[in-house]
Amino acid sequence: MVLVGALFFLFGFITWMNGPLIAFVQLAFELGEVGAFFVPLAFYLSYFFFALPGAWVLRRTGMKRGMFVGLAVMALGALGFAELAAARSYPGVLASLFVTGAGLSLLQTAVNPYVSILGPHETAARRIAIMGICNKLGGLLAPLVAGSFVLRDLDAFAARVDAAPVAARELLRAELAHAIRAPYLVMALVLVVLAAGTRLSPLPALRAETRAEAASRPLRRFPHVWLGALCIFAYVGVEVMAGDAIGTYGKSFDLPLDQTKFFTSFTLAAMLLGYVAGLVAIPRWVTQERYLALSAALGVVLTLGAFFTSGGASVAFVAALGFANAMMWPAIFPLGIRGLGALTEAGSALLVMGIIGGAVVPQVFAVVKQHADVQWTFLALMAPSYLYILHFALRGHRAGLGAAGAAT
Repeated sequence: MVLVGALFFLFGFITWMNGPLIAFVQLAFELGEVGAFFVPLAFYLSYFFFALPGAWVLRRTGMKRGMFVGLAVMALGALGFAELAAARSYPGVLASLFVTGAGLSLLQTAVNPYVSILGPHETAARRIAIMGICNKLGGLLAPLVAGSFVLRDLDAFAARVDAAPVAARELLRAELAHAIRAPYLVMALVLVVLAAGTRLSPLPALRAETRAEAASRPLRRFPHVWLGALCIFAYVGVEVMAGDAIGTYGKSFDLPLDQTKFFTSFTLAAMLLGYVAGLVAIPRWVTQERYLALSAALGVVLTLGAFFTSGGASVAFVAALGFANAMMWPAIFPLGIRGLGALTEAGSALLVMGIIGGAVVPQVFAVVKQHADVQWTFLALMAPSYLYILHFALRGHRAGLGAAGAAT
């Protein structure tokens, strides 16, 4: 579990680098907001395209070897990002993020059910929450590292670029782009080490059931897993909005870049508090289903708070959404794969495909806010998403379980 916790820490660090990267690519590649939001779009699209192939790999390799393959692919993506960012190739940067996301989608498809089936279903949310704390610690560290070592003095840098002649501007942007090379080379090395450690570790090579059993029970007989995938879509959409898009949201109130680059860390700090609260409460005082419902309702309240305030207060409400979002993944994932047995890998892949919400929702936000008020846009995307999560928590997770005869 220490090794799995280290994997989740790394997931968080890599995933939540996307928030600072949005500001980075805007300056280094001279992009507008819509172009900069291709960063989460490229990263999260890979989950949609590679989750099902990942399940196919896992059926043949088992979860442990699947983790090794995923880490190796992520190392290639990090190496490509380091070199192509330094060369100022934005298409290359997006392709590298896509490759990194592909490796991460395989890991997510393997690790989440791995943690879920290591113990009783009733405490699966607690086990995933422990991994989530590791994940968000990595995520909390990512913007701090980026802001302190790569994106220092962004306001002064932007002023220097604006004041410089055209030729000098290109040199300044090239200097910024090259600054991110070393951190990503280190990340690639760490991924290689973790891949080797996973391959040689004593982790049990778990599998769900036999493929013959899977063939006798098609996934379409489990509507709750399809509803769960849509719930993951909504959840990841609001999570990325509260984490990665919070800097852009803050900039709409004319807050300085040297403040907005750290806003993702505020969201993740709130998520850590939410994980701790969930660990204490589930299942001692409340079921994971009820906690998910309460979290979704809190998300609606905080979204309304962000809408009816402005400036720093509105940003604080957005950051507080991290608390509401914290226990959603740990609750949705075990509810979505509940009772699947031999179809666990396929169901897990379907849920992981829902992570594409992290690509779609922020990109819609970036486009629509060019033509509409930023707070109205935020409300129109966030409130319906939380309401659907509330529906899944109250009713959707039970759909078809009895009819399919699934064991709980």
